[in-house]
Amino acid sequence: MTPEASIALIKANLAEVLNPEIIDDVILNQKRPLKVYWGTAPTGKPHCGYFVPMVKVAELLHAGCHVKILIADIHAYLDNMKAPLELVEYRAQYYEFLIKSLLTAIGVDIAKLEFVRGSSYQLEKDYTMDRYKLEGVTRISVAQKAGAEVVKQMDDPCLGGLIYPLMQALDEQYLDVDCQAGGVDQRKIFTFALENLPRIGYKVRAHLMNAMVPGLGAAAKMSSSEPDSKIDLLDTPEDVGKKLKKAHCAPKTLEGNGVVAFVEHVIFRVQAIKTGGKPRFVVERERDGLEALVYDDIAKLKDDFEKDILTPQLLKAALTKALNDLLAPIRTEYLASEAWQKVSEAAYPPEKKVVKEKKVKSLGDPAKKAEAERKKAEAKAAKEAAKAQQGGVEGVKDGVDKLNV
Repeated sequence: MTPEASIALIKANLAEVLNPEIIDDVILNQKRPLKVYWGTAPTGKPHCGYFVPMVKVAELLHAGCHVKILIADIHAYLDNMKAPLELVEYRAQYYEFLIKSLLTAIGVDIAKLEFVRGSSYQLEKDYTMDRYKLEGVTRISVAQKAGAEVVKQMDDPCLGGLIYPLMQALDEQYLDVDCQAGGVDQRKIFTFALENLPRIGYKVRAHLMNAMVPGLGAAAKMSSSEPDSKIDLLDTPEDVGKKLKKAHCAPKTLEGNGVVAFVEHVIFRVQAIKTGGKPRFVVERERDGLEALVYDDIAKLKDDFEKDILTPQLLKAALTKALNDLLAPIRTEYLASEAWQKVSEAAYPPEKKVVKEKKVKSLGDPAKKAEAERKKAEAKAAKEAAKAQQGGVEGVKDGVDKLNV
């Protein structure tokens, strides 16, 4: 790949690039591979939304970049304790298993891929001192704004959530990279890094931002906390089909359409990597007695969808097949790996059902309790006396009836 082609692929399929001249300088002037990092906090189980950044990682590897995957284990705890400390290590292992399998399924060489744990350097003296320096020049409102779209927001936030974006900025320096990749939801953290790293003596980096793919339900994006908005990477083919049938996909509507967006940002781009830039997406119409629709251009697919030539039902069926084909090697590898399965059980143990204890009513004062018992006994005695009296009357009536022959 020529330097120009490499730069074009690095910048392709993105919502935004900050400081693109840094990328050009490294490849054209310094004549070396671009060093990039993409980070993820090991919290909930990764879902199919992970294909979007992973496709970008695959493109970066294909363009000859040296890519570092940061498994941000400490970040996972700092974000409102989404990952308890006792589970973080297992979840970090699970993520590493899954990301390697996912990239292999896309079809790229992962020889230039490097995995780094955040805790391997974020606890060191130099890093800690630099974090203190950033804390010393960062106001609370600025830290809150930086993490607003990434860290879980609360009225009274914990300090961990405020430190989160500061550490993400410092990671650029300590991972020794030219560029950081992420979604557009990371933009405020990226601009925080651009503005504040020079304040403690470090250079700025370039930033690559993926578009956020809408969720399959009502959610704005695929999320581990929204089960209906996501398809797990280890879901069965049957589950994939059921979830896609339920997916929100309004006819003739492209805006907010998670199904169309997934085909565009995942299926087409994976096909392009696998075929050397010649994607092919087939929509079967055999049930309707019509020829299949074959797309090699996402613009044509979108046009047909808006004209209702390509209906939601046809698109969902085609996506189900394409996605299951993509997920098949990941499922196969998981089922063949006893180590991966054990890590999965340890990382995501089944939730224990909480049994509610019956509350025992307390009458409080012993004197009041004794009075209540006395009244209860009197009421019972009165009831029995009334019953006995009624029984006597009934007996007399029976006797009179027998005499009236």
